[in-house]
Amino acid sequence: MARAFLPYGRQSIDDSDIEAVTAVLRGDWLTTGPSIDALEASFAATVGAGHAVACSNGTTALHLALAAEGVGPGDICIVPAITFMATANAALYCGAEVVFADVDPDTGLMTPATLAKALDEAGDAARVALPVHLAGQCEAMGEMADLAAKAGAVLVEDACHAVGSKWQDRPVGNCRLSRAATFSFHPVKTIAAGEGGMVTTNDAALARRMKNLRSHGIERETDRHQRQADEPWWHEMQALGWNYRLSDIQAALALSQLKRLDAFAARRQALAAAYDAALAGNNLGIEGLARTPDCDPCLHLYPVRIDFQGAAKSRAVVMAELAAQGVGSQVHYIPVCDQPFYKARYGQADMPGARRYYARTLSLPLFVGMADEDPARVVSVLSDVLGS
Repeated sequence: MARAFLPYGRQSIDDSDIEAVTAVLRGDWLTTGPSIDALEASFAATVGAGHAVACSNGTTALHLALAAEGVGPGDICIVPAITFMATANAALYCGAEVVFADVDPDTGLMTPATLAKALDEAGDAARVALPVHLAGQCEAMGEMADLAAKAGAVLVEDACHAVGSKWQDRPVGNCRLSRAATFSFHPVKTIAAGEGGMVTTNDAALARRMKNLRSHGIERETDRHQRQADEPWWHEMQALGWNYRLSDIQAALALSQLKRLDAFAARRQALAAAYDAALAGNNLGIEGLARTPDCDPCLHLYPVRIDFQGAAKSRAVVMAELAAQGVGSQVHYIPVCDQPFYKARYGQADMPGARRYYARTLSLPLFVGMADEDPARVVSVLSDVLGS
């Protein structure tokens, strides 16, 4: 009997999720209703933040966080070269510019040293640094917060991969050292909402600005005007915002999934441990996930490093041969500074760590629905492909 194809990621939906969504469909609210409030309250409590603001996806979460922080023309945001391009794009949406920071060639993460170099390049224009918790592993937040503060900047965490991860025994998203943290509920992430995002912060004023900006910049009540019972239509647009709202349908799914976050995290950790064990001592030039200190990750990805040159096979060939044997894979990420748009804007960047990481990385399947034996199966197929 042929084994099922293993994609690199897949959502996990059960009857409780379906029931939660069905309840919304049978109710009075499809959007901007009670499920949004419930999700925001539950997510804030889960990560230990004062406030949570739901939005349409991880990209809009980044944009809202930077816009509410007041990032604009004349400002520079520091972005690691290895990330999804949305991290950098959000700065440009606000009218700011980007300085890219190199990364550790083994983890793909920005380091205090590379952040310091980027902050020096940005000079007095440095406004925000965006540490990216790639694959669910945490940046060195303490050192980075100190560096940012000395440069007159703040941290906004791109935690879109890190729902359920912990740094120094505290959930990512508590914002103890950052102004805000952003999350994604894309289907392949730990929590799925179809599409969806969240921003956490401990600043009530920042949270209020984000809630206004996600809905066209509209205020229903202000210090100047308290809406009266006989004027339910009244509203006031105080800023240029966007339609970045999350629907109650999506919120209900995310809230249902959030209730299983501990189980999701435990399963992902068990699968990662099985990968670690299967890769131990291999002689085919495959290095398992490089771990970072102070972090207890809920991994979104399991990226390995492969010496494709030594194997005398290109990554494209390896991926095609894996797929032919039922194993999906993906690459996270092409350095953002090498995208044509950014090369045209800033020129060729000197990012040896990012290019070294990119040249070797390959993300193997990791999702909670995998069987116990699947990591060993994946490693066996990968070993066969590299050794053939």
